[in-house]
Order: sequence, then structure tokens, then C-alpha cells
Amino acid sequence: MPTESPKPPVRRTRLTPEREGELYEAVLALLREVGYEALTMDAVAARTRSSKATLYRQWKGKPELVASALRHTKPVCLDDIDTGSLRGDLVAMADKADERRMEQDVALMRGLGHAIHRDRDLHRALRELLIEPEMAAMRRMLQRAVDRGEVAPGRPAMEYVGHMMLGGFITRPLIEDCPVDRAYLVRYIDAVVLPALGL
Repeated sequence: MPTESPKPPVRRTRLTPEREGELYEAVLALLREVGYEALTMDAVAARTRSSKATLYRQWKGKPELVASALRHTKPVCLDDIDTGSLRGDLVAMADKADERRMEQDVALMRGLGHAIHRDRDLHRALRELLIEPEMAAMRRMLQRAVDRGEVAPGRPAMEYVGHMMLGGFITRPLIEDCPVDRAYLVRYIDAVVLPALGL
């Protein structure tokens, strides 16, 4: 009896960068409107006139889609910054940040905070797709400062620079009831981050 020939593998067609960007913007808009728990792949498909099959071909599920959207829409890519000094690099981060977008992102991250603690898949996806790549880029930035002789190797605060930057970003609206802006970030870098590194 003849055996069936195997079916050809399903091709995973890549979205264009423009289409991917549209999807990510729609995901973040929905997150701001309804929150993570109420966001569904059906809603994303409807908002973007996509099929759920297309979404699941590109991302395993909602956690991966949300984490990818957050990474893609970040205003600053740390690997693109190399001014020749650590202060220059950190200030360049502040210069590239859009203040209106920062305010939206702070609110978004606060809204995700509860979901991150409840949803292990979201927590894992955010760590793999957003946090770990960012921390690796920050380590490379700091290593360049060590290689240039700006920062002493083994300085204890080096492993906490990411914590300090994120902390200042998230807590200002809570403590001061003010949005994060460039002037605040530069003051924070000069008063907190650089002194902790011995600069």
C-alpha cells in the first residue's frame, strides 16, 4: 500500500517592518485602554485587521506579543549609543527619550506591574525579550567605561545601574507627582548614578 508523501512544512511568512510596527502600536494602545488581563488576541486581530492565525504564527501568545511590542516601541536602543564617555552615553539616553511617550510608558509599566506578578508567562517573556537584552546592552556600555579607565573595575554599584535608572524613571511620578523629563533625568544621572560609580 503506498504511503502518503509528507506534507510540506508550513511557511512562516515574515511581516514587513511597517506592518509589525502597526501591530505593536495597536497592542500598546489596547494595553492602555483595557489593561493586560482584558487584552485578547481576538481584540488585537480585530484592531489590526489581522487573523489570529497570523498573530500566533509570529508570536507564541499574548505574553510574547506584549513583550515584543514593549521592546520594539522603546524610544532608545542602548547599543546605538556610544559617545565616548559614560556620562555622554547616559545623557544621550535622556536626549533620545520623548517626554510624552515616557509619561505614557510609565503609566503602562505601572499597569503591567500587577499582571507581571500574577502571570508567570508574561514575567518570563518580559525577562527574555525586554529586560535581559536591555541589561546586556547596559553591561556593554559600562564595560566600555571600564575599558576607557573612567570607572574602576569591580565597582559595587555597576550591577545596580539598571536598577537605579529604572527606579528613577518609575518612582518620580509616584513620589513627586511630576512626569519624567530630560532635565530630571540628567540631574538624576549627575546626582545619583555617576557618584555611585565613583565619577
